[in-house]
Amino acid sequence: MPRQEIFELHPTGWEADPADEIFRLSTLDYCVAQVYQNYALFFKLADDDDKSRIIPVLKRGLEITLSQCRQLCGVLEPHPDGGFCSHKTREDTVQFHVQWLDGPEDEGKYPSFQDLEDRYFTSQSLGDDGTWCVAPMTYGEKPEADPVNRIKAAAFKATFIRGGLVFMMHHHHYCNDVNGWAGEMHQLADNCAAVWKKSTDFPPWDPACLDNSRLSKPEPPMEQRVDGPVPPNRHPDHKLGQNLLFHLPKSKTAELKKLASPEDGSYWISSYDAYCAYIWRILTKHRAKLFDLNDAKQQQQQLIWGHGIEMRSRFRHPRVPKRMQGNVFWAALSAQSPVPCPTVEEVISEAPLSKLAWYVRQLTNGVTQEALDAVLSAIAPIRDKTSLFIRVDSFPPLSNGITDWRQTRPYEADFGFGRPYAFRFPFETVTAGLTVIYPERTNGAPPAGDDEGNEFCIAFEKEIARDLVEDPEWNRYFEFRGVDSEETVLV
Repeated sequence: MPRQEIFELHPTGWEADPADEIFRLSTLDYCVAQVYQNYALFFKLADDDDKSRIIPVLKRGLEITLSQCRQLCGVLEPHPDGGFCSHKTREDTVQFHVQWLDGPEDEGKYPSFQDLEDRYFTSQSLGDDGTWCVAPMTYGEKPEADPVNRIKAAAFKATFIRGGLVFMMHHHHYCNDVNGWAGEMHQLADNCAAVWKKSTDFPPWDPACLDNSRLSKPEPPMEQRVDGPVPPNRHPDHKLGQNLLFHLPKSKTAELKKLASPEDGSYWISSYDAYCAYIWRILTKHRAKLFDLNDAKQQQQQLIWGHGIEMRSRFRHPRVPKRMQGNVFWAALSAQSPVPCPTVEEVISEAPLSKLAWYVRQLTNGVTQEALDAVLSAIAPIRDKTSLFIRVDSFPPLSNGITDWRQTRPYEADFGFGRPYAFRFPFETVTAGLTVIYPERTNGAPPAGDDEGNEFCIAFEKEIARDLVEDPEWNRYFEFRGVDSEETVLV
């Protein structure tokens, strides 16, 4: 068995904390899945001497951060007035696991840092999630992630391997979206850096980061509440999938933006709009063949497109803290937009790429503070809001959902003992139709050097994956970096 140690961490100053603290979920928090998130940061370590110094720094940094991100300290459970909350008692602790897989006896059993780097830190290169995660906080919908069962909100695990450190940060999705995690992670890095430097001057924390009133609407009395939609299930027509990892160099991003921009300059699109449009086009081209959408009627079908919109930067009156905790995003979804969605035929070839890019831009522009406020008012009366989350794989094949993680900026986080060399969300499952956009790697030795751009984890049908990987039109811009993870059976 690997050598392990488990620390039960109290937040700093816990002795003077209230006996009970209740953090009720916001109206918006219910619009995410009941799953644990597991974010992995990979640190390259130059020598073994640093490892013994890192553990107390992480412990102290976590204690300080938990006194700030207080919703992570307790358990998620039903609230007496309905819905769920994070309930923190004075005595509650958060687990921090430390394990060592760096000894001579571990060689060949567990990957070294170089092994992971050689395979681009894919989920498959890590192997069993249980090695790196705190049970039962692996990703996926399961009873262990249902707050009805009074579940822990968060946990952390540091694993030392030959040549480096894998640091796993877990929390329930009800506590944070990816950018809420980023705020927590950057605060932790700043706290750790202060500890590492033996400073007594710790970074400030804005208590407004825990104020979710802007995202909450009052609920009517129980007798006036209404039933919501049926909870979504995976669409039965999906096939076995793989998560494929691709890289888009900076130079190719610039080429795609030029290709997808209107020749007359009549409107502006971003690089994001451009590569989303291209991804949409090429994936649809291959999927239309697999699902036999060839006759004229099928070619006129409208597709489903959606992407997540980070809302922290979109609140204007008043603004919210950059490191605000909780779920502060909304989805731009074709089915909810007044802008007509392109048809299969248009997406594959008939429409200019600039039209697809402009469609993506219009969806984004339609998600405003006012629009989100109207949505929150509309869903407040729903009795069971847990059925409201947008489940990407509940949509039919050829649908696409994008989650954009560029704003997390993990490579700017200085923990004192180092900056992350790589960042991943290890998957054991494949969510059909989902694409994750990773921020570009800027530390260590990025594989493409100065031309290193964003990476894309694309869920794609296994039986046509080779067709995509070997498509010259696709390879003109995107570089294949391996299979991240795959399904073996349909669930």
